[in-house]
Order: sequence, then C-alpha cells, then structure tokens
Amino acid sequence: MVGIILATHGEFAEGILQSGSMIFGEQENVKAITLMPSEGPDDVRAKMEAAIATFDNQDQVLFLVDLWGGTPFNQANNLFEAHADSWAIVAGLNLPMLIEAFASRFTMESAQEIAAHIIGSGKEGIRVKPEELEPAEATTEAVAEQAAGPMAPGTVVGDGKIKFVLARVDSRLLHGQVATAWTKSTGPNRIIVVSDAVSKDDLRKKLIEQAAPPGVKANVIPVNKMIEISKDTRFGNTKALLLFENPEDVLRAVEGGVDIKEVNVGSMAHSVGKVVVSKVLSMGPEDVEAFDKLKEKGVKFDVRKVPNDSRANMDEIIKKAKAELKG
Repeated sequence: MVGIILATHGEFAEGILQSGSMIFGEQENVKAITLMPSEGPDDVRAKMEAAIATFDNQDQVLFLVDLWGGTPFNQANNLFEAHADSWAIVAGLNLPMLIEAFASRFTMESAQEIAAHIIGSGKEGIRVKPEELEPAEATTEAVAEQAAGPMAPGTVVGDGKIKFVLARVDSRLLHGQVATAWTKSTGPNRIIVVSDAVSKDDLRKKLIEQAAPPGVKANVIPVNKMIEISKDTRFGNTKALLLFENPEDVLRAVEGGVDIKEVNVGSMAHSVGKVVVSKVLSMGPEDVEAFDKLKEKGVKFDVRKVPNDSRANMDEIIKKAKAELKG
C-alpha cells in the first residue's frame, strides 16, 4: 500500500488526518508531519525520514503538503529527488483530496498514479456560495443538461434498469462519511434520500441537495416515488446510492418492488422506546421486526459505518436488541 505523508505548517497535518479518519476510518501507513514555530527545516526532514521508515512499502510514498515552496514542500522535495521515479508530491492539501487519496489506495499501487488522480478532487472540493460566483466553465455541464430537457415517458435508457450501488440505513442521512467515503467506494452518479418526512421538509431537502459531493446529484423523494422510479426505464444509466432513515422504509421499498439485495446498516439514533445495541445503533421493536422481514425476503446486511470498518454480525446485533427490549 502506498504510504502517505501529510506535511504542513503548524498542526494542520494532524487535524486533517483526524478529520480524514473520522470520515474514512483509521488508516495504515499514513503519518502527519508538523512544522512548529520553534522548529526548522532539519527537524521536518528528520520527522519525514522517521515516518517513512515505519511504512510497509517505502518504494511508494506520496507527500501531501499545504504550500508549494514552503518548508514542508522543500524538505519533501529534497527526499523526493532520490526517488523521482516512484514517489510524488502534491501541494494544496485539502480534505476532499485526502479522502480521494485514501480511497485510491484500494485500487492504485503507484504514488504517482494516485497523485495524478487526486488533483481533480482537490480542485472540485473548492466551491462557492452563491453559485453565480463560480467561474463560467464550472456551470457549463449544468446549463447543457437544462437545455436537453426532460425525456418522454417510456424512453428506455441503457438497459432501462436503475443500478443500486448501495442502500444504507443512516438516521443522519447525507453527511460527511456518506458524501466522501461511501461515495468514493461505490461510485454513484446520484444520491437518493428516500423519506416521506424529509421530502415534505423544504429546508432539509435543500440542505441535502447542496451537500452532494462534486459530480454527484442528490434528490429527496418519498418511498412511493422511489418505488415508481425503480420501474422507470428512463433511469437506465443511473447508479444510485439510496439513503433511508430507518429499516421500515427499506422494507416498504422492497415490498414495493425496489430491487435491494443488501442493506448497509450505518447509524440509527437513539430515541424513546429504543435500546442501544452498539455505539452507533439503537433499535426499537419496529426496527427489529423490519430487519427480520427483510432477512426473510433474502436481503443481506452489511453493518459498517465506513468502508474501512470490519463488518459486524447482524444476527448477534438483532439477538441483543430482542433481549434488551424484553428486559
């Protein structure tokens, strides 16, 4: 696995590593290097060398630094010169870039390949509100799509079947872990929040639509609309990540014909009548019943907060929930 060095002025490197770990999970072969006010170039270089010595693969190292030409960059560049055929340096470190680097290590084994790949994510992560402040070229795609207009009912796109790359139960719906970690690992072109309640809340709908990561659209629709869309041949080119607040809505969708084969159980908030079964999962009788019925229908469960986590045993979780509810 490619080793990553985060090198910055001050404690920025440590902070962004913590943020990245919160969203994408704990990472191996990643080190934060800080240049503090009392330190100099030699201190930074020594820290970098010590960090690299801990990596499993020292032939592939990627430096993500905050500022081109700054001390962290200069010291990384000094080390890079002896490994110019395999190492890489990218300046302008931001969180979207870091998340993309973490995700890329699953499929890319070269530091230079990852470096070339993550530049786009770093740039796309820079967005502005109001949107009219964006450079004209950033809105070209949206304008072209509007000009194309809606397709007529009955139009068949692709094979006419929507692709579900992930169906997730998460009471928080669209948040950082979903917008970055799960989106990067599953590759949707549309995030669909399926909720009767949220679809009636204009403010929440707007916030969710604005929280979509670059290159992915977000929509909020009621369960019945999801059932309808799943049978609409105009969505044949759609790769959808579905977000549900609770398993009851998932069950309604499955019973209505939505072809969900596996459900990722990520987070279920505690409320009156529910019992705590893990750090992030609380269930009530209606939740347990819905999960049981989904299992009877052949739906499998993937209990993880982020892609890097190991899968928890859903049968044991349900068993614990039933015991706690009886007590």
